[in-house]
Amino acid sequence: MKFIFPQNYDFKNKILGVIDYSTAFINLLWYALVFLFVNAILKDLSLKVFIFVVLCFPLLLISFAGFNGENIIYVFSYLIRFLLKPKLFLYKKSN
Repeated sequence: MKFIFPQNYDFKNKILGVIDYSTAFINLLWYALVFLFVNAILKDLSLKVFIFVVLCFPLLLISFAGFNGENIIYVFSYLIRFLLKPKLFLYKKSN
């Protein structure tokens, strides 16, 4: 069988067709930092697991659900740019 892809089709390599490689790298980096921090500070295993899950699970959900297929690096850059220079335009309708 031959598959014909349109010229404007944007093919992105993903792990198991779900998550981008750059997003997976950012996730692993964050998980490693949280793991090292939690192990260095806390002694109780149940508290370690709780803190790790609370800090890592939201990023995992955002990575899988995504923002309309947008890369997580771009999402974070947009958020940081907005936080540094917030621009909100409200227009009043005049009759």
